[in-house]
Amino acid sequence: MTDLTGLGGFIVLALALWAIISTVNSSATTGRKVIWCLIVFFLPLLGFILWLFFGPRARR
Repeated sequence: MTDLTGLGGFIVLALALWAIISTVNSSATTGRKVIWCLIVFFLPLLGFILWLFFGPRARR
């Protein structure tokens, strides 16, 4: 398993927070928002990648 420390860990944390904030601000249903936030929270790197391709986008 990879060990994300230092700058790499900070980058993964920042990307995960960005994904969660963007999901909360999206127009998706509450259930979908909760599921996506849990995925990104528990699997930060994989969750972010999945969110990037399949997740809801923030309203503009």
